[in-house]
Amino acid sequence: MNGTRASLRLSISSLRAHKRRFAGTFVAVLLGVAFLTGTLVMGDTLRASFDTMFTDANAGTDAVVRGTDVITVAGETRGTRQPVSTALVKRIERTPGVAAAAPDIQGAGQLVGADGKPIGGQGPPTLAGNWIDDPELNPYRLAAGRAPAAPGEVVVNRGTADRGGLRIGDTTVLRTPDPVHVRIVGLATFGGQDGMGQVTYTAMTQADAEKYLTPKPGEASAIQVRAGPGTGQRELVDALRPVLPKGVEAITGQAAAAENRDMISGAFLGLFTTLLLVFSGIVLLVATFSIHNTFAIVVAQRTRENALLRALGAARRQVVVATLVEATAVAVIASAAGLAGGIGIAAGLQALFPAVGFPFPGGSLVIGAVSLLLPLAVGVLVCLGSALLPAVRAGRTAPLAALRESAVDDSGASRTRAVTGLVVLAASVGAVLGGTLAPSLWLSAVGAVAALAAFVILGPVAATYAVRTLGAPLGRLRGVTGGLARRNALRSPRRTASTATALMIGVAVVSLFTVFGASLKATMNRTVDRSFAGDVAISAPAFGAGGSGLSPRLAPAVGRLPQVATAVGLGKGVAQVDGAGRALTVTDPAALGRVFDLGRVDGSLTGLGTNGIAVSAAEAAERGLRPGSPVRLTFTDGARQDFTVRAVYDRPELAGDYVITRRAWAPHRAQDSDSLIAVSFAPGVSTADGKAAVAKTAAAYGNPDVQTRGEYAKSSAGAIDMMLTLVYALLALAVLIALLGIANTLTLALHERTRELGLLRAVGQTRSQLRSMVRWESVLVAAFGTAGGLLLGGFLGRVLVEASAGDTAVAFDLPPLRLLAVALVGIAAGALAGLRPARRAARLDVLRAIAAQ
Repeated sequence: MNGTRASLRLSISSLRAHKRRFAGTFVAVLLGVAFLTGTLVMGDTLRASFDTMFTDANAGTDAVVRGTDVITVAGETRGTRQPVSTALVKRIERTPGVAAAAPDIQGAGQLVGADGKPIGGQGPPTLAGNWIDDPELNPYRLAAGRAPAAPGEVVVNRGTADRGGLRIGDTTVLRTPDPVHVRIVGLATFGGQDGMGQVTYTAMTQADAEKYLTPKPGEASAIQVRAGPGTGQRELVDALRPVLPKGVEAITGQAAAAENRDMISGAFLGLFTTLLLVFSGIVLLVATFSIHNTFAIVVAQRTRENALLRALGAARRQVVVATLVEATAVAVIASAAGLAGGIGIAAGLQALFPAVGFPFPGGSLVIGAVSLLLPLAVGVLVCLGSALLPAVRAGRTAPLAALRESAVDDSGASRTRAVTGLVVLAASVGAVLGGTLAPSLWLSAVGAVAALAAFVILGPVAATYAVRTLGAPLGRLRGVTGGLARRNALRSPRRTASTATALMIGVAVVSLFTVFGASLKATMNRTVDRSFAGDVAISAPAFGAGGSGLSPRLAPAVGRLPQVATAVGLGKGVAQVDGAGRALTVTDPAALGRVFDLGRVDGSLTGLGTNGIAVSAAEAAERGLRPGSPVRLTFTDGARQDFTVRAVYDRPELAGDYVITRRAWAPHRAQDSDSLIAVSFAPGVSTADGKAAVAKTAAAYGNPDVQTRGEYAKSSAGAIDMMLTLVYALLALAVLIALLGIANTLTLALHERTRELGLLRAVGQTRSQLRSMVRWESVLVAAFGTAGGLLLGGFLGRVLVEASAGDTAVAFDLPPLRLLAVALVGIAAGALAGLRPARRAARLDVLRAIAAQ
């Protein structure tokens, strides 16, 4: 007990005397915990806010009647359901326990703003439907104006109107995808908010909704039902089941609200919070190396002090406990500050989201126990784990070490470390190759982790050679100052490597995503160059669930222009192919081959008719299909039809895996639209003249973008640039912690070299030369970390490209200019990290520095 008390007193005394030594550790823990806390609190708040919003908005709906069968294809959060007949409304209203029922018609509809540009479309859905007069069955509430009553009248959610600069009384165009001229007569809210996030909603009369959003009148997406007094939701569903025909089901309003909540908030929040948690992990990993390095240096500097304690009778355990108590104190205080900072981050984001166009649902911050306890525990564990090895090393200090004059850490790299690192590196390369050839995503991931471990293990080994190479020009360029900076960086390879590792991880992740993004863009460019044989493309939004698509009447209109040789539209459909949900491409197969290069085609695309289908070679190989093979398609209307494979083609990049004719799709279609129209010009027509003629015709169909091949490839890759921007912003914190680690290490290293610096000043080194020496030492450490990060990031980027390719040919690309920019930023950041330590070193009193022990 007395020993423990002595350790505590020693730790407290040391912390008071050397607060500045732990400044970097404090900030690293604080930032990591703040990022993690902010992510968890924001996720809890969003989840609770969406839950409240959907519960309030759907409180009056007690049951939903809908089609039983649903077809889901890969990448969709919600499948396509069979529509229900609006004639069921009267039958439902006659059912005991039913107070009211109303058809709910939903489809895609993109409103055009006052500036002539479509509102939304790049991300969240753009929806249209019928206005339900029963206020308890309608999740939207009129905030201004009135409900639509005549053809062409619409109500829009208030957020959409604000973003588009629209007011009550304005006329505009609604893409359904055919352009419909509408007049706004009302503004609505959803669950007390201006909208469902950034989802846009336009409500019209039931007659207009059936006319523009359904393939034929008398169909609805679902039927909303309200129970009479004394009838519960479960009781209402039980009463409805006997009156519903086959293929139609009833679920409670609570279950429907939960599905909608999960679709809108669950998928979004799951992806969003997972992304932030991954980056929180990266930040904490970077912080771990910075914290470990700080404690390792502090322990090395206190070798003489610890040895004196041992000589005076202190046990090894007491020295270890004293060091861990210091780490615990720093961790608890920094983590507590990080909790407060994280709550502040979440509050700031809650205020920021509406400003950038994403209405954060109203309500107070939700701060759960897990959101506080988990970051606190992680912060303490990261700090203690990072300090454990230095603490054990401190406990092993021999009493005779008290006689040493200096405690400078000049440790290098052992042969055992070099052999171990090479073995781990070889294992990682083997795992990556196995995961690429197998293919196995998990094996590739194991190889990537092993590669990171190998780089960390080999760091001290590589530091000696790398710093010598990178610092070689300094002697010639900066003279004695550059040579001293190089020698200082070489003095302790283990410390240099540990300091640089934090920056290496940040640079590696930035490089990884840079390489991956460039590879995706290169793949898109290659796909367009190889498969798109047209001159211009008319395209819908490249990513997200928004947009209404292109009018299927646009391609024939463009095809009639004298400047155009061929115009073919690619529509979308879904069906179960032999029981599995698949996306269908609906088009004119005969014209498809004139504007798309499908590679080798076995069979013929010209005779598909109403019962023929063309299949990609990869899909045909997987399912054992060939020309003449039968396949059964089940459509969303419940119809089943046998088709015959008439053609197998090699290149599905733009055409998709399954192609049928418009005549085959027409009886089963839902809201018909094209996602892409490819146009080739007649001989002798210039690109400028042809594009102008096509754009003039397209203006009457909602004014979609008309792009050349290069413009189409660039816009298709727009989501990649957005992803990279987000990644760079999130990784800025990890790089900041790495730079703080470099600055803290330099500060501590200069402290242990105080006497040496004093002697240099005494023999004639100027303050300017001393500052330059320290800055160049920082630059060398940063350059080593940056170089290692670029190598590791390039390797992991290649792994990610190969692992995500699957059966798709992905072009690997190393973007030299972007990687050069990353390298320059890393080196410049090193120079920035060295500014404060350099200024502090230059302010040392020469005589006091020489007298320092």
